[in-house]
Amino acid sequence: MGKRIFVFLILVIAGIMVALGFTPGRGLMSAVAGEKGSDMVGAGKKVSIDYVLTIDGQKIDSSKQGEPLEYTQGRGQLIPGLEKELEGMKAGDKKSVNVSPEEGYGVRNEEAIKEIPRSDLPANLPLEPGKMLRVSTPEGQSFPAVIKEVKKDSVVLDFNHPLAGKELHFDVTVVSVQ
Repeated sequence: MGKRIFVFLILVIAGIMVALGFTPGRGLMSAVAGEKGSDMVGAGKKVSIDYVLTIDGQKIDSSKQGEPLEYTQGRGQLIPGLEKELEGMKAGDKKSVNVSPEEGYGVRNEEAIKEIPRSDLPANLPLEPGKMLRVSTPEGQSFPAVIKEVKKDSVVLDFNHPLAGKELHFDVTVVSVQ
C-alpha cells in the first residue's frame, strides 16, 4: 500500500511540474518564476525580422523599405541555414549570418538545365537569355526557369534557383517574437 501512495504522489508532482511548464534541464524555479525564453525565437514562434541579403558584397534583397518578414520558426518557411541561426535570438537582437549553398538554395545541378523545343513555348513569348519564365507541367505544377540560350529550334532552360550555388550573407534584426 505504501508503495502505491508513493507512486501516486510522484505522478501528482510530475503533473504539477508539467502544468507549471517545467521541462528537464530547465529547472523548476524558472518555470514558477515565468517561462524564461518565451520571448526567444523557437519552434512554433511567430517571428518578424528585418534583413538585408548580400551576395559577394552586392545587395540582393532587403525588407528595410517595406514590412518586416514574418514567418513561423520550425515550419520550413525560411532557408534552413538562416532559420537555424535565428534560433534562440530575442526581439532587438542583431546578427550577421553567412549561409552556405547547401543550407541556402542548394548547389547548382547541371541536370536541371534542359533543352526544350521552341514549339513547346507560346509563339508570342519573347525569348531572351536571362529572362525568367514560369513553366507548367501537364499536371499543373509550375516552376521558375531562366532562359540560358535560344537556338533555332529549341530553348535551353535553367531550372536551378537563381541563388543556387551562392554563399548568402544576411544582416538580420529580430523585430518581434510571439
